[in-house]
Amino acid sequence: MYVWMRLLRVAATRKSRGVYRLGDESKLSFRCLPTDIDMNIHLNNARYMMLADMGRIDIFLRSGLIGAARKRGWAPLLGGLQTAYVREVRLWQRFDVVSTIETWDGTQIIGQHRFVLGDGRVAAMILTTGGVYDYNGRRFVSVEEVMGALGVDAAPRTPNDEERAFMASHQGMRARAKVLS
Repeated sequence: MYVWMRLLRVAATRKSRGVYRLGDESKLSFRCLPTDIDMNIHLNNARYMMLADMGRIDIFLRSGLIGAARKRGWAPLLGGLQTAYVREVRLWQRFDVVSTIETWDGTQIIGQHRFVLGDGRVAAMILTTGGVYDYNGRRFVSVEEVMGALGVDAAPRTPNDEERAFMASHQGMRARAKVLS
C-alpha cells in the first residue's frame, strides 16, 4: 500500500513541480520508512529501484509523455539498470531522489537517479536505459519521434564513457538473455 501512496503523492503534486523540460531535474523527497528497510536497518536494494521508478514516473507525467504515449499506443519501458551504492540511507532518514534524462541514442534513453542525503552527499546512483515501445507497430520508437510527439526539438549530447559502457553492457546482456530464453 505504501508504494501506491507514494505514487499517488507524486501524481497529485506534479503540477506544483512544473513542466519537466530536458535538462531539468525531477527532485522528490522521501523518508526511509520501516517498510523500506532490510535486516541491516537501511534502505533495501529493491526500494532504491522502486523510488527510481517514482522519479521516472514524475518525468513521464510532467513532460507530457504519458498523454502522448497513450494517444499513440506507446508505453515507456525500462530496459535495464546499473546501481552503485556509496552510503547507507538509515531508518527514518530523509533523502531526495534526483532524476534526469541524460542522453539518448536511437531508441535507447539513458536516465540517472541520485539518492541525495540531507547533507548533500550521494548515497547511491542508478543509471537506467529504456525506451518507448509502440505496441501497435511492435517496435521501439526512435527518440526523435518521441521528441516530435512532445513538441521538443533537442539533440542528445554525446554519451560519456560510463554511459557508452553501460549501453554496450546492457545490449550484450539483452542479447544473451534472448538466446537463453
